[in-house]
Amino acid sequence: MKTYGFIDASNLFYGGEKSLGWKIDYQKLLQYLHDKYAVDKMFYFGGVEIHEFKYDYQLEETVPLDDLEKHLLQLLQNKGMELNEAELLLISRHLQRVRFYSRLQTFGYQLFLKPVKLYEQDDGTTKRKANCDVDMAFHLMKEKGNFDKVIILSGDGDFLPVLKYLKAAGKEVIILSRAGRTAKEIKQFAGDNFRDFEYLKNRLKMEQKNRKAPI
Repeated sequence: MKTYGFIDASNLFYGGEKSLGWKIDYQKLLQYLHDKYAVDKMFYFGGVEIHEFKYDYQLEETVPLDDLEKHLLQLLQNKGMELNEAELLLISRHLQRVRFYSRLQTFGYQLFLKPVKLYEQDDGTTKRKANCDVDMAFHLMKEKGNFDKVIILSGDGDFLPVLKYLKAAGKEVIILSRAGRTAKEIKQFAGDNFRDFEYLKNRLKMEQKNRKAPI
């Protein structure tokens, strides 16, 4: 029996560590999914800031991390003197995010990353967003012939039609999501197959490295 896992990062971890309240150890998460559900493949869907990196939507399925890292490093090197402190800090943070994604790949996650886009709000402000729902739904359907059980790390109600279809096709569907951020219809659909991600804190929390006291 094959088991695949799908992570909708923007839904499950919306708001980052500040929202969740603790830092996830993704190596521990993958190990837990292997041990608990015998997951064979783990797919991760999320967004990444690209800072005018030339990404071809027609040819590429995910943002190439190595090329993006080189682009950001060159940006800091070539335009560092022209950028203000806030801009430098922002690019540096996004570079660290790219390196984080690269580590996920080394752990064994298969990444599908989309460029973050800016959207104008009614109040005149802008919002950064990378909608990965369609991408994840597409790959759920694309891979459906390869798995018997699927672990969904998302509580987004937009996935309900796909999840109902998979269940009707004889697939076992387990929802592992944050209870407070899971749509009511997803909880109703999952029933006893709903697991609250928050209860995994003690197993998946990133251990704080011991810091030496200043001399």
